[in-house]
Amino acid sequence: MTNKPKLLVADANGPVRGIAVVLHGGRSRSHLPVRATNLAVLRMRPFVSSLRRHSRSGLVVAQVRYRVRGWNGAERSPVPDTLWALDQLAARFPDVPVALVGHSMGGRAAMYAAAHDSVRSVVGLAPWIEPGDPVAPVAGRRVLIVHGDGDRMTDPRASASFARSAVRSAESVTFVRVEGERHAMLRRAPLWHEVATGFVAGTLLGRSPDGSEKRDTAKVLLGALSGQPELVV
Repeated sequence: MTNKPKLLVADANGPVRGIAVVLHGGRSRSHLPVRATNLAVLRMRPFVSSLRRHSRSGLVVAQVRYRVRGWNGAERSPVPDTLWALDQLAARFPDVPVALVGHSMGGRAAMYAAAHDSVRSVVGLAPWIEPGDPVAPVAGRRVLIVHGDGDRMTDPRASASFARSAVRSAESVTFVRVEGERHAMLRRAPLWHEVATGFVAGTLLGRSPDGSEKRDTAKVLLGALSGQPELVV
């Protein structure tokens, strides 16, 4: 295979204190190359924009574009691409903590790649979780999983089960059920963007909700940053 993963990096304004790595979704099986115009890639743009609001606080925002669009069974195609990106970032920004933010297949890749030495926290947005997916990689990490209860593409029950299993080894795990939301995260889009960004800022930069957040957002962030196991919003 000649195509390679891509890593797009938006530097911080000032000293680097943390890195958010954004991971897009994909398909169960496909060896077609990922394009910048793929819907799964475009869906993560608002998250990138939201995260970049913290660039002045020292947050680098990186986007991984996988080699191919599929998970592809035992190949787990996005996982080595994510680990490659983490190695690249660790070489460029030594000893800087990382948060992984992944949607759907990207959320699954994030859970698998969480054992990388640089990772401190993980955000799974409607992650694709299958029975047998290991919780060992999230040991010692702070984990937030957000899933809409109307999702028909990935299973919120599987996400909740994964979260309950991960509690035994992770530093903290919070599962958030978003009422009435589907896989595309469009019905309550600002909530998804703000919660993902706030959790990253809290776990990497030490920022707590300051009272300016909407009530739903503040509820989730306060619960997740304090390690509350389950929330409904």
